[in-house]
Amino acid sequence: MENGMEVEIGVGGIASRRRGEKKELFHVIHKVPSGDSPYVRAKHLQLVEKDADASIVWFWKAINAGDRVDSALKDMVVVMKQQDRAEEAVEAIKSFRHLCSKQAQESLDNLLIDLYKKCGRIEEQIELLKQKLKLIYMGEAFNGKTTKTARSHGKKFQVSIKQETSRILGNLGWAYMQQNNYNAAEIVYRKAQAIEPDANKACNLGLCLIKQGRYDEARYILDDVCNRRFSGSDDGRTTQRAQTLLQEIESQKSLPESNLNIEEEIMSRLDIVMNEWTPFRSKRLPIFEEISSFRDQMAC
Repeated sequence: MENGMEVEIGVGGIASRRRGEKKELFHVIHKVPSGDSPYVRAKHLQLVEKDADASIVWFWKAINAGDRVDSALKDMVVVMKQQDRAEEAVEAIKSFRHLCSKQAQESLDNLLIDLYKKCGRIEEQIELLKQKLKLIYMGEAFNGKTTKTARSHGKKFQVSIKQETSRILGNLGWAYMQQNNYNAAEIVYRKAQAIEPDANKACNLGLCLIKQGRYDEARYILDDVCNRRFSGSDDGRTTQRAQTLLQEIESQKSLPESNLNIEEEIMSRLDIVMNEWTPFRSKRLPIFEEISSFRDQMAC
């Protein structure tokens, strides 16, 4: 009834409306955008038809057509990585990132770091991680804010600058370990632990110390993991790893302890790692004031 008059909807109109509702429900269920643009076609091939190769072709078309370039490039890179085409994905980011918005650059850097790791391109991974740390040090990360909204598995959550710094340092420590540079990795992991203690990074720090023959120090840290004194210690795999490393120490206990002066080793190498950041100290965030305080305490 409309304005006192009945409005009849024909059978065809009802059917058309139902088709529209069904189509809309389809997009919600499969999490694909509506429309018929190259990007929409690519997402349909990726998520509905499960045709990865065809979706990559259409993501390329979307980028070339200027259709949702930020999303098209990131989605294409993810599919390439899943197809073990990491080297191609690296080149795709380098070739097309200039077409993307400023807001997309950080996400592209994170994808590159992961791709470098997968490809074994450790030097490039290290350099990019250092660049990200420099942005934090200069106060330019997160657009100058102390937190940002991140997304994982379709869920949004808040990440603080301290968490991001610790995460990047953890990745940098891992990269140094792949180069068997356990001295540099130790320094990075100690910095990460000073910012935000974590059981997994504690295990990696313990391994660095074991590789340097400093078993008593390693045992002290790994015991803390087993006694659940770190965040993440409740993870059974992390605790098991700590126990395995403790067993390794026992098997090596007949070897002599290193006579390295821990404080001097850390400070000398810390100066090397941080040297390039020195000119920017006037702009550093509060987290780096905490790091400087940590250094001063160790120097006493």
